[in-house]
Amino acid sequence: MVVTQVAQDTFQKEVLNEKRTVFVDFYADWCGPCRVTSPLIEELSGEIKDMKFVKVDVDKNPQLAQQYSIFSIPTFMIFKGGQVASQFVGAMGKEGFLHEIQKVKTG
Repeated sequence: MVVTQVAQDTFQKEVLNEKRTVFVDFYADWCGPCRVTSPLIEELSGEIKDMKFVKVDVDKNPQLAQQYSIFSIPTFMIFKGGQVASQFVGAMGKEGFLHEIQKVKTG
């Protein structure tokens, strides 16, 4: 289970240039719902092998948060071919995440 921590200077390489579909978790350490969803994201990263999972700390990377219009956290984005394929906000259960991932994979 590997969720890569990504920053402003590595976002292009780790997300936009990645061949696989990338699940991005925009979070902050002080955010309660972020702490609730974090173990679920870790779990999914171990189960879904053809997808890369990364986290972006919005407090340490305000430019990325601004660039992608992150106004609430947690915000999740799924990138496909360097483009945002899906975006959803707020804590949800594992089934909710799987549903969003499946929509992008089949869409």
